[in-house]
Amino acid sequence: MTTTATTAPATAPAPAPAPAPGGLTDAELLRAAADHARRHDTAALLRALLPGLDGVELRALTDRCRFAHTALLVFPSDGAALAGMLAGAGLAVREAPRPSTVVRERLAARYGRDAAGLPVGILRPAVTGADGEPRVVEVFALTVPPGSGLAGLAARERVAQHEAHLGFEVVRPDPLVLRGLCALLDRHGARPDGGGYNPHEDGTVLYFTVPADSKAGYPRIELYAPGDHRELLAEHLARHRAGEPAEVLLRQLTGAWTTQALAVFAELGLPDAMDPRVPCGVGELAAAVGADEEALRSLLRYLAMLGAVLPDGGGYRLAPTGELLRAGAAGSLRPLALLYAGPFYRSFGELAGTVRTGRVAFDGLFGENHFDHFARDPELAELFDRSMAASARMFDPLPAHPAVRAAAAGSTPAAPRTVVDLAGGTGELLSRLLAAHPGLRGVLLERPHVAEAARVFLDGAGCGERVECRAGGFADVPAGGDVYLLSRVLHDWDDERCREILGHLAAVMPAHAELLVVERLLPEDGTPSLATAWDLHMRCNVGGRERTAGHYARLFADAGLELTGHDPLPLDAYVLRVRKAGAAAAG
Repeated sequence: MTTTATTAPATAPAPAPAPAPGGLTDAELLRAAADHARRHDTAALLRALLPGLDGVELRALTDRCRFAHTALLVFPSDGAALAGMLAGAGLAVREAPRPSTVVRERLAARYGRDAAGLPVGILRPAVTGADGEPRVVEVFALTVPPGSGLAGLAARERVAQHEAHLGFEVVRPDPLVLRGLCALLDRHGARPDGGGYNPHEDGTVLYFTVPADSKAGYPRIELYAPGDHRELLAEHLARHRAGEPAEVLLRQLTGAWTTQALAVFAELGLPDAMDPRVPCGVGELAAAVGADEEALRSLLRYLAMLGAVLPDGGGYRLAPTGELLRAGAAGSLRPLALLYAGPFYRSFGELAGTVRTGRVAFDGLFGENHFDHFARDPELAELFDRSMAASARMFDPLPAHPAVRAAAAGSTPAAPRTVVDLAGGTGELLSRLLAAHPGLRGVLLERPHVAEAARVFLDGAGCGERVECRAGGFADVPAGGDVYLLSRVLHDWDDERCREILGHLAAVMPAHAELLVVERLLPEDGTPSLATAWDLHMRCNVGGRERTAGHYARLFADAGLELTGHDPLPLDAYVLRVRKAGAAAAG
């Protein structure tokens, strides 16, 4: 940690530890850390940490995580010395220290010691930031009495400050969000620097070294995600151990096992049979779901490694990730798990043919494209519709989008503005916009069987009386809308078909209307992204592809439309704002 001119001399009532050569005492370092937590806010600190961030990336980070703490490791001689240091920094602590598994194991590995002989505790005294936000100073404490054999370790750590860091807590963590955050940090030069899972507080920690041009004054960044995210942690640690490519490759090669294990977990109904608070024995679970006890034990061990379940005593309880596979959970990903482990899994086995010829593997395997195949099978059709709704969290920011707000502001009882959702599935996105803006009306265009399901869903959502559900194709785009929606549609098709769809739209869109396109975007610079994985999936299983923003801009231009901007959404998606070429933007 870099010291600053604002650091004051120690005033702790208990004797401060001796300063390291050229360094500060623990008490001085602690006061500097507390001052840092009080003075900074999330956006300013991220700009200092990652100077290359652009506005879109900064917004993506501030939407998904918040500055939660500054942290450092101190070495008091006893409890009274620690209390004195805390008091001198203006920090009040009302709880006893909790064990810090992650820092203890990092120290043990760094100095070749037994972790059991390094009882690191953690305290989190609260402070208030300059922006009024609550934060803490994360104080790791390893007691080092005078004459202790740990004195050398303490002296080296005071100088090196290996454990000093700035902590950011991930809001609503899930594996997709966490991977996106890690990719963004990597893009700007932050490198994996270890991490771990703390079972005492059920939290996953990912450490990164700061980029060389960072101006934040701390050497490391911590991403803290509540819950057990073991699979992501394993990937993060594998990147940290860059000298072990064989281990990294072996983990990647078992990806198919992960898909099937999670799908079987969902198919057997295990998430619904388990409790997130009370552990259940393997025998009891086997009887409940009709499984072989020993085989189920093997599956649960693997699922524990993935973070879907948590070992507890002799049994297991459900982890937050596993709760997303419950049948009735809000935003359940169960339909997606069954679809990816079912027909799409089979066709992915024919990926080599797609790569060699460019042909869609699904079509060759099943004799027809996936839309027609699913439409002829009611169970598959329902599974597909529910799987599309499973990622609906990416729609959360859209009711506040300027184009939607502008349409709502211009709506009157006599002349309500209209939102037209093309290929809108069962109406998940449209229902959110109408619920947020009662003055709007909607039109949903879909295939006949989906339009019928949408009518049922929209009636249940309480906005059915304001929506007209029409059966038809893209040639039947309704004229006169104020906002048009294409959500996860264009990536289903090749460029020629996209131009055709956009041409139908451009022909009927009024000059004032706007088109909002929701898609994942391939990064222009090739950095890691979920869109890269989906691109391969679309080519193999659907016949479409993911695209860069520049590629979409060219398709829009070919249809007489203009891309005016794009903003990030949850789950690594974007909303692209489009208008007729030469028309004035709304809002």
